[in-house]
Amino acid sequence: MKRRNVLLISKVFQFLSNGFISRLNPNLYEVSGWKRVFWHTARAIGQKTGLRWCATRDKTCLMKRIAYYPGSFDPLTNGHIDVLCKAMALADEVVIGIGIQPGKTGVFSFDERVALIRAATSDIASDRLRIESFDCLVVEAAKKAGAQVLVRGLRDGTDLDYEMQMAGMNQAMDGDIVTVFVPASPDVRPITATLVRQIAKMGGDVSSFVPAAVLVELNKKF
Repeated sequence: MKRRNVLLISKVFQFLSNGFISRLNPNLYEVSGWKRVFWHTARAIGQKTGLRWCATRDKTCLMKRIAYYPGSFDPLTNGHIDVLCKAMALADEVVIGIGIQPGKTGVFSFDERVALIRAATSDIASDRLRIESFDCLVVEAAKKAGAQVLVRGLRDGTDLDYEMQMAGMNQAMDGDIVTVFVPASPDVRPITATLVRQIAKMGGDVSSFVPAAVLVELNKKF
């Protein structure tokens, strides 16, 4: 369904509701008559278009669920892919934010990282994936990307302690963005980009830690 048609339907619903929608209970088992039809229709539109229905006193709209997944991804690891796949199960679109720090040179340039992410995610609904850079606060980057959710992967208790603190600070700065913790799968839990770089520099085998496309390019670097 084209977006302009979705917006038209949204306006029609808004006209019919006449400001009363915000007082409706979205629980389909507790409404009846035309109210039930309204919510069934809204849910069907969401399932067909990947858009989520929201209703407030001053506006009604259909919106995408967008998750923001930040990191350096230098290099992209199997751990990153694990978290990304789980994030895509939670959202209609995932934005990968590649952090850029002026004056700091990584193993791969921004363009190289984008190319590697594209190559490694070509078979996992890449049409729902957006990649961009950021050089500001993560919560600001997420807001600019239109995200409602900030995704953070957790490997162990140390990660949890740090991420809980960061989540609290981010919520204080922008309460509209919710942090979601995604636990790493057991087989990728020990993997970090820092360890992968160190092992690769010393000539070690990192084939079980990174996607095939990344392995090829790492071997060219070291």
